[in-house]
Amino acid sequence: MLKKLFLFLMVFSFAVWAQNDEDMDSSEDVDTEEVSEEEYEEETEEEDVEEDAPSVAAGSNYNEHLSRKKFEEDQRADEFANALRRRDWLKDRLILQVGMGSRMPVMGETGIGMGFGAGVEYITRWHLAAYASIGMVPSGIDNYFEDINLQDGMGWKFGLNYYLFAKNAIHLGFSASYGTVHFDHDVVADENNNMLRSIIMLEGYQFDILVTYLTSEWYYLQFAFGFYYAPTAQNDDVSFRTKSTTSFELVSRVVNPDGIPEYGLVFGITLGFGFPEFFPDDTEKRRRAREKERSNAQQKAW
Repeated sequence: MLKKLFLFLMVFSFAVWAQNDEDMDSSEDVDTEEVSEEEYEEETEEEDVEEDAPSVAAGSNYNEHLSRKKFEEDQRADEFANALRRRDWLKDRLILQVGMGSRMPVMGETGIGMGFGAGVEYITRWHLAAYASIGMVPSGIDNYFEDINLQDGMGWKFGLNYYLFAKNAIHLGFSASYGTVHFDHDVVADENNNMLRSIIMLEGYQFDILVTYLTSEWYYLQFAFGFYYAPTAQNDDVSFRTKSTTSFELVSRVVNPDGIPEYGLVFGITLGFGFPEFFPDDTEKRRRAREKERSNAQQKAW
């Protein structure tokens, strides 16, 4: 009896194993067939897309897709050249500037203490730049006496800058310039000229450390810190060095009674518009052409 039962269990187990094996084979066949059908469907869809391409090409979306694809291909074509070259943000750049303080073009002692002006700068491919600026000191009222007016004036400056770290967005630089470096006003107000304190503009030399932000974009920002040297500051013909003979109320306390010092610290801030590189290489020309084509395509799409 046990032998028959044992034999029956063996036969039953073999039958179950055989059935599972057939199910696995059939499932593999089904998967293979499904994969084949999926591949066939994908191929069919690709063929349909290729057949329908002429009709889709008439649409703006398809044109935009082709334009974007061409742009990406061109970008990849220049990737190796750009990796070797890297951007030189400073080379052959013309910059129009406006600002206030010592570089636009003068800083002084009275009132707001800064002139307002405009300038132009050209940075060569050797990162040596020439610049010039012209500006004005606005007229105003004495800080201590409302009845005393401050005369306005004009200043000018030109100089050379040298920049470092051309491949970074922030550039450290050094500057040497000559022109109007300091202004002040006469100690004594002119009673015969509407209580006006005359402006005194001093010319001399200025040396600055520059911190500049400039990339391939148009915006330009610069901070300058330095000192001036005015060799004529202590000349005897500077009237405010003499003590006033009028009443004390007419003498401004803003002005140093010993006169304008020959040396002094100055600073300034400048904003600007940087034009693109004037003498680009082939890589840069292709980049600009691609940007122009893409811009035109987007305008047409709109």
